Amino acid sequence: MPLFQEIDLSTYTGGQIVAIEPGSVAAKAGLQAGDELLAINGSPVEDIIDVQFYAAEEDVTLLVRRGGEMLTVRARRRYNQQLGLEFAHPTFDTDIRRCTNLCEFCFVLQMAPRFRRTLYIKDDDYRYSFLFGHYVTLTNLSEHDWWRIEAMHLSPLYVSVHVTDWEARRRYLRNKTAPDILEQLRWLGERGIEVHTQIVVTPGVNDGRLLEQSIADLAELWPTVQSVSVVPVGLTKQHKYGMRPHTKEEAAVTLDYVESLQPGFLEKFGVRFVYPTDEWYLVTNRAVPPLDAYDGQELHENGLGMVRHFLDEWQEVKEEIGDWRLKTGNQSPIANLQSLTLVTGALFAPILRETAVQFQSLTGANLTVREIKNERLGGTITTAGLLMGQDVLEQLKASGVGDLILLPRVMFDHPERIALDDIAPQDIANQLGVPVILADTMGDVWDALIGASQVVYQPGKSAGNHIPLKLIPPDELDNNQHFS
Repeated sequence: MPLFQEIDLSTYTGGQIVAIEPGSVAAKAGLQAGDELLAINGSPVEDIIDVQFYAAEEDVTLLVRRGGEMLTVRARRRYNQQLGLEFAHPTFDTDIRRCTNLCEFCFVLQMAPRFRRTLYIKDDDYRYSFLFGHYVTLTNLSEHDWWRIEAMHLSPLYVSVHVTDWEARRRYLRNKTAPDILEQLRWLGERGIEVHTQIVVTPGVNDGRLLEQSIADLAELWPTVQSVSVVPVGLTKQHKYGMRPHTKEEAAVTLDYVESLQPGFLEKFGVRFVYPTDEWYLVTNRAVPPLDAYDGQELHENGLGMVRHFLDEWQEVKEEIGDWRLKTGNQSPIANLQSLTLVTGALFAPILRETAVQFQSLTGANLTVREIKNERLGGTITTAGLLMGQDVLEQLKASGVGDLILLPRVMFDHPERIALDDIAPQDIANQLGVPVILADTMGDVWDALIGASQVVYQPGKSAGNHIPLKLIPPDELDNNQHFS
């Protein structure tokens, strides 16, 4: 019986190969960019998880479509050796699984009009949860999906719970057929699948008693549930359903409650289990916890611990600057670079201003922090990652800029390095006539000052050469690793 006989090739969509690593198993086997990978060792592949799973054998037989021709390619690989394939998308059957809920706080439903089409796609794909740490609701899974989670041991997963009471969760998701999340989590636990959860808290909706119940229910499922991130709701000026953000006083109450639970969980589980995200501390003007308060959790997708990492990295940079001062006798690294403009959102601006003052006193550089207001989404959206390029342009034109502009890299967290309104860093450099650098940390600011930045957007260049998306090769995936 020929291999792959049961696959319906007329309807099956495989993985489009866009690059082959030189010298890899795939290269030696003769695979080419443009080939479409359909199956491995007799099993069809619908995403890079399948590629990793089915290509784990030493002897690998690949079914490939090249043009209109079907090819069977055999190869041998050493243990843990990469195939060396790069695909156009992580998922082959569809770009990303769509969400079936209609949450009133859903950011997609609050998006301003006339942005690019992809910003209005509600994603809820369990595969992206496993691969990249995206939070999903588990409301749109088929029997086949559950089978894959169990058979391939897709752990950990990242789950948006929001509220554990079944009927309250259905109301919150606006999905009257949403399954019981506690039953789903128990099913995962019985199969050794770990889960990180989040609760997006909305005043008057799932706070108070419901929040207390949700955290208690999730704690009962330890160690299946490894963490609970408590996140404040974010509402744009396009929000239509009568919800509102927390007041500073309400945020303080929620933060106090969550922190009050941590000592008990630490004693019982050895970790604090429930974690307020950074925004609670920034809104209430409280100091963020030290790094050990996060128990080694890597939950940056939710904004957990990012400020602490920024501040700790700044301490390391200060030591580097101190070493430079000893070697150079306090001379400015670049004499003709007099003024740097640091751009951020309103939420992080106080932290950045305080750090910039320290940086300036150590280096002699003139740093100006420009807090940009989000005009398209509204003043309640204060994070740097959601800033608009046009807002940056207009507000910097009005206030003036120095010799160099440093923009938050997270603002351009897109495969083509563009902001939400499709404006690229090169566009900003061209229109303002000033070089632009993307930055995450004060180490990036220091690199800019001493001329060590790897990428500088100089005015007058074409804005069309965006940086392409580089996907993680399937063989580099680890079932126990969170990719972010």
